[in-house]
Amino acid sequence: MSARFPDKATARQHVWDRLEREGAARPPFPAHGRIPNFDGADTAARRLFTLAPWRDAGRIKVNPDTAQFHVRLEALRRGIEVYVATPRLAAGFRRIDPARIPAERLAEAADRRTWDAWSAEVDLGALPQMDAIVCGSVAVGPDGRRAGKGAGYSDLEFAILMELGQRPVPVATTVHDLQVVEAFPTEDIDQRLSAIVTPTRAMEVSATAVQPAGIDWQRLTEADIAAMPVVAALRERPSGGVPSRRRPDRPSTSPMPPGRR
Repeated sequence: MSARFPDKATARQHVWDRLEREGAARPPFPAHGRIPNFDGADTAARRLFTLAPWRDAGRIKVNPDTAQFHVRLEALRRGIEVYVATPRLAAGFRRIDPARIPAERLAEAADRRTWDAWSAEVDLGALPQMDAIVCGSVAVGPDGRRAGKGAGYSDLEFAILMELGQRPVPVATTVHDLQVVEAFPTEDIDQRLSAIVTPTRAMEVSATAVQPAGIDWQRLTEADIAAMPVVAALRERPSGGVPSRRRPDRPSTSPMPPGRR
């Protein structure tokens, strides 16, 4: 593990630099500024599905980044429905149903560049309860802290599910071993991980933390909301548009959203 970092930005920069310096980053390049793809992502994906509840899931939500391509592919091979948020939440969520896809086309369905032909848009009200979630990360700590690329989409996706009344489920990430650092500070809006899986190990996080229970509307500008129609639609729902963040009344071992991806 690396030294402690004073903030998430420093931890991110350390990870991006080290992945490239040690040749562990994989295309697309540069690794900087994105959820980095990494050597051994396929091995980490297979290892993830040795853990419950991912192993036994019927449907999971997975982020759209290249680093988790193998997670989406492995899930589809196992007959698990995959739900993805479109990049930057510009077009809401899509469902990829392996029962409707020939086996030889599953890789296309798992690839964000080609999945439109094999997936269907899902209305907010039709999003089913997820069994588990997989998000992408730049840096992670062994206590379940994570730093994404800094845009906040991963936590917002989780927050949307909470606003829809879904129960919180465990969240995992797949990363390179170099992305596991000792420590960095997080905010109370940042989701926590239940499992961290690398090409060499699987770490289940036992610590509990009170997680945010929905969207922190005060952190979104009108321009932010206008750029994400799914969020704008959620605000118009009778239960949407809460002016301040709601908190759960109990600790949870599974993350509950907003923050920065």
